[in-house]
Amino acid sequence: MKHSTQTVSYACDELFNEQLGQQHIVVIGQADAASERLLTGGLLRQGFQVRRFASCLELDPRALEAASLVLVFVSSLAGNTLYAQVDAILRQVGRVGVVPVVEYADQEKAAALLELGCVDYLLAPFSEAQLSALLRRQESASAGEEGFVSCSQAGRRLLAMAQRVAMTRAPILITGETGTGKELMARYIHRFSAQDDAPFIAVNCAAIPEQMLESILFGHEKGAFTGAVSAQPGKFELANGGTLLLDEIGELPLGLQAKLLRVLQEQRVERLGGRREIALDVRIIAATNRDLQLEVAEGRFRADLMFRLDVLPLHISPLRERREDVLALARRFIRQYAPQDARHELLTEDACRALLAHDWPGNVRELENCLQRALILRNGLYIQAQDLGLSVPVSSVPEQAPRLQPQALEGGKAALRASGKWAEYQHVIDTIRRFGGHKTKAAESLGMTPRALRYRLNAMREQGVQIPV
Repeated sequence: MKHSTQTVSYACDELFNEQLGQQHIVVIGQADAASERLLTGGLLRQGFQVRRFASCLELDPRALEAASLVLVFVSSLAGNTLYAQVDAILRQVGRVGVVPVVEYADQEKAAALLELGCVDYLLAPFSEAQLSALLRRQESASAGEEGFVSCSQAGRRLLAMAQRVAMTRAPILITGETGTGKELMARYIHRFSAQDDAPFIAVNCAAIPEQMLESILFGHEKGAFTGAVSAQPGKFELANGGTLLLDEIGELPLGLQAKLLRVLQEQRVERLGGRREIALDVRIIAATNRDLQLEVAEGRFRADLMFRLDVLPLHISPLRERREDVLALARRFIRQYAPQDARHELLTEDACRALLAHDWPGNVRELENCLQRALILRNGLYIQAQDLGLSVPVSSVPEQAPRLQPQALEGGKAALRASGKWAEYQHVIDTIRRFGGHKTKAAESLGMTPRALRYRLNAMREQGVQIPV
């Protein structure tokens, strides 16, 4: 099948290197001629370079590393191995989004691929307007990540769900332990769906004294109370046209809960001491580390407010349940705090193993502090396990990671990257052993589906890793 002559072919290394500086999209598989022309032409008109591969077997790792998005024509992949092939692509691309192009009649297949870790899907037949909307969503998602890094299956599903709920103005409730990145997720949702100039206002309900919180949220008129020497807009007004994050909503006093409920229902706010209602157009995102249902049962939170906020729930799993994200986050913090050394793989094999063995009770915030400390205290360029300052029980550290094949040890950077990969493999093996070989429980602990774990184990076997029965 012939494609547009404008499509990048990377016929030689010089051309490939020249195109690395431009955004390009990888397209895998084949479709009917009309879809091929529409997809390729639409991408070129949007200013992207296009790299085509007829099948997964022909993928060029260099093209994947430089891609901004990967589109997969699902209909051209073998049906009995479809999910295994897509999972293999997901593991190769790392954080680059994978979007399947699915026939309209196979929307259930699209939902399954989202669960596997794809970030979006495109229904065929599609129009150029639908393709443009997809590209805009992915561009907004890339701009809005702001540090929310996730490579695990659970994390990919969370980001895909966040993109879905971002397309509506309904209230969103984000739950998760302290330090998991609830505010980062709120910013991700805001940036994904809002205009560039739309405001994002965050209020920590636990950090503001009760007597001040009402004025801060709703605003006040001059003379409304002692010390109100001038009129001030509240956070709801300031967030008009954008997003208001009510962080630690579980700490909101009962009296203010009733007033907040009325504002949410009426979409209007009245300043303290005022007589005029102000119309609102605000997306409300609430976040909490508490179990609101338990808070309702114990009389500390209004049930009607919980139901109003909990329209679109998102739960961020603790870091100990998505250990595949640990090393990706660690490398992200290294790039942030030591950009001059970021071109090196600074984490040694022992450091990777120590990071994966720790339970991270403080979640991502604790990991960030740990890497900052290690970068300051390290002896030399590389980060050793002792530089991390983690109190890891000896029994929790894997006795021996699988040994690298000799050919993988050629070249320092490649060897260190491979060491990190084997450390991740070792964590999967240790988890399976911890659950006595029960792979369903192990998959749940790893934050992935049993099917995804099976695909991961098959890939590990291909690398020569011995899997516990």
